[in-house]
Amino acid sequence: MRWTLTEDQELFQEAFRGWLERFAAADQVRGWLEAGDPTPFERRFVEEGWFAVGTAEENGGQGGGLVELALAAEELGRSAAPSAAWLASVLAAPFLSEVPDLAATSLEGGEFTVLAVSADHPLDAGGPEGATVPYVLAGDRAQRFLVLDGDRVLLADATCVPRKLLDRSRSVADVTPESTTTVLLEHGARNLLRRAALRAAVLVAADSLGAAERMLDLAVEYSKQRHQFGAAIGSFQAVKHAAATMLVEVEAARSLVYYAAASVEAGHEDAALHAAAAKAQVGAAAERIADSALTVHGAIGYTWEHDLQLFYKRAKLNNRLFGGPDVWNERLAALLPLVPAA
Repeated sequence: MRWTLTEDQELFQEAFRGWLERFAAADQVRGWLEAGDPTPFERRFVEEGWFAVGTAEENGGQGGGLVELALAAEELGRSAAPSAAWLASVLAAPFLSEVPDLAATSLEGGEFTVLAVSADHPLDAGGPEGATVPYVLAGDRAQRFLVLDGDRVLLADATCVPRKLLDRSRSVADVTPESTTTVLLEHGARNLLRRAALRAAVLVAADSLGAAERMLDLAVEYSKQRHQFGAAIGSFQAVKHAAATMLVEVEAARSLVYYAAASVEAGHEDAALHAAAAKAQVGAAAERIADSALTVHGAIGYTWEHDLQLFYKRAKLNNRLFGGPDVWNERLAALLPLVPAA
């Protein structure tokens, strides 16, 4: 398949980036993270309609698809804006297709509904048995939870115990569903969960792309400002090579993320391959870029007062969120015909 961004998609990305620069600047983000309460951002995000972009109208959204969601994830990563509730809600939206009012409430009203599935591994990989589900993305932000029972989907209230993350721009909680449940879907949950796993892989990769791009910009800017031996460190060959390597990885990641988003959205026969490649390769590349950018900045880059630490921590979490590169590379190996059939 051949694919590129449409003019409308480029305009959407440009408009959303401008909105985030205005309402989610670094000092504002740091304030929300220090307070441990992203509610002011989430409220504005919902009220101004951005929260529902990229989700089908029948699921309570404003239209668009996975490419638009990937563009939004990229910009959220680029600004380090709080995004756990958004990502968890858009992953849960397809499970609410039979109850459009509930889907609309989740995406437009701010009463978030999320999947009670651990974010510590791919969504369709299963998890530890027991009543409590650990590391549920946005578990502390949600009002309702979707519980998978075999091939069914149940709606439940739950008790949550928040977990602390080094990256404060996202949140997780251990979730224990209550006994009172309502059946939303009698069958089809497993197939929806497999598709949700691919969507999650693409969107986390897109978030990593945005964070990586921002870290490259910060590293280049700082290399022009800091002087050693009477010259800007950006003039040193080693720093130039590091910046060039980061740029190559960012541009390669961009092509991979956009293509994977279009492939999964179109139901391409190799969509699982494309999503796995994006999650494994882009997450690992963003982590390498984080390490390189921190090296350029020196010790100042990890201090709370410097913006780099926001994106450094975000890239580190993204590389493990919904499964690390080892997990997705194993999936690639299982899908590819590496050994000829006997």
